[in-house]
Amino acid sequence: MARAFSRIRQIEDRMTVNRSESEVESVNRAAGLHAVRVSPDTMEVLQAGLEFSRLGDGAFDITVGPLVKLWGIGTEKARVPSPEEIREALGHVGYRSLKLDASSAEAFLLSRSMRLDLGAIAKGYAADEAARILRFEGVKTALINLGGNILTMGKKPDGSPWRIGIQNPEDPRGTYLGIVTSAETSVVTSGVYERFFERDGVRYHHILDTRTGFPVSNGLTSVSIVTAHSMRADGFSTLLFALGLEKGMELALRTPDIQAIFIDDRRSVYLTPGLRGSFELTDSRFTIRPVPASP
Repeated sequence: MARAFSRIRQIEDRMTVNRSESEVESVNRAAGLHAVRVSPDTMEVLQAGLEFSRLGDGAFDITVGPLVKLWGIGTEKARVPSPEEIREALGHVGYRSLKLDASSAEAFLLSRSMRLDLGAIAKGYAADEAARILRFEGVKTALINLGGNILTMGKKPDGSPWRIGIQNPEDPRGTYLGIVTSAETSVVTSGVYERFFERDGVRYHHILDTRTGFPVSNGLTSVSIVTAHSMRADGFSTLLFALGLEKGMELALRTPDIQAIFIDDRRSVYLTPGLRGSFELTDSRFTIRPVPASP
């Protein structure tokens, strides 16, 4: 347990944007100036983040840092920026301007004022690493919960599968609308209820649209991903939420190792076919709908 917690702290120390001495902040400070050498951990997460960015053509973008800092959602500095500020920040977002050299373990943001933000993927990597350590030490059964990133190892001690609640986006945290039954899997949810603030009756959540600079507004309230590895679940939950129901479902159906649960603001639930038989809807206010046709 001590080794697993120590590993999680090490990953946080390297990848957080909240500490000036982190590797990610070192890359941010050097934007437009020079490449920065990073650890194998940070390089692996940057490479995965860049792949997710390419997969969604920037709908998920690990250089979203200027927008994240501008809005400050989840901090005491949360505010609604001016249109001019948003346009300025958008000009510094673009994953194609992140260059990675695996041979020299260096990362380089090509333009000044660019900023990495690994908040949509690093937690999943930490969960996977904690599980790796527990398996190495001979642990057969475990449940890892890193603030909503769930990863299960084996079955429960009594031999039954794990039952993981899917958060109801409309109700207080801990209130679930359905249950996923699984073993040896990760379940990660991205939703409008996770981090947000309200101004003049409008809720502004933390998943930002890299086209408009505002929080994503596409009718979805949450997307949950079920897959073996928590980093993939983490990245895909944000990516599919940003893509929206139709495009997100299309990508989910084309990705054989993931399953997805989409929930929209009309209390409709959409499941990829692999979840039939392992997802139980428990809130009668919601309805499971047929998967929408591809656009």
